[in-house]
Amino acid sequence: MSAKVTVVGCSGSYPGPQSPASCYLLEADEGGRTYRILLDLGNGALGHLHRYADPLTIDAVFLSHLHADHCLDMCGYYVMRKYHPTGPQPRIPVWGPEDTPGRMARAYDLPLNPGMTGEFDFRAHGDPVRIGPFLVRAMPVVHPVAAFATSVTVGGRSLVYSGDTGPCKELTAFAAGADVLLCEASFRDGETNPPDLHMTGSECGATALAAGVGRLVLTHVPPWHDPQAAYAEARTTWEGPLDIAVAGMVIDL
Repeated sequence: MSAKVTVVGCSGSYPGPQSPASCYLLEADEGGRTYRILLDLGNGALGHLHRYADPLTIDAVFLSHLHADHCLDMCGYYVMRKYHPTGPQPRIPVWGPEDTPGRMARAYDLPLNPGMTGEFDFRAHGDPVRIGPFLVRAMPVVHPVAAFATSVTVGGRSLVYSGDTGPCKELTAFAAGADVLLCEASFRDGETNPPDLHMTGSECGATALAAGVGRLVLTHVPPWHDPQAAYAEARTTWEGPLDIAVAGMVIDL
């Protein structure tokens, strides 16, 4: 089975000059059709998504957490699905933390009831989810708000996306044996970094090594940092295949 991940957006904390905020498109064929899911839909990402797929063909969305750079373009997606000239679109499932329906309603200044529930079937992260050929699991990680790492398995291959997290044993165990670890590298070594918030490049490399993954892809580098510095830091702890995510990059699974 052929499956691929397209980096729609990978800028950390806010959209940067080269990329929107976090959004990853996964595509795979099964039963004569292409299934498409999104991991996050951060600010600026919906417009760029049009470059790679019709947003109306997305089968499900999985939100790692409810900070703006990971979820705020759900507001534009709500408008698109509600007011599209071909008519209101069918509801699609959206998995996220418990308060996702309320967060999205408040973000667009909608009444909490119905909020966006006419357009999205909101569900809380919990049991594994099957969407066509994709098996999706979520695991709580450490961050100031409820946040989840996501594992996607398809055709016997797996990708683990860290979301936003500080280094933690939960992420290491969750990523064990993954073919690809897509890991956030927001912080720099040698600085006074708050605990349980983000990771440095070297911490991403140490996690990849301890988890025994096949490939490490650094992402979520904020515009005020040099991605090559994150790469150099990761090389101090990780000798395996290593890349820096850029908008438009395709990762084959």
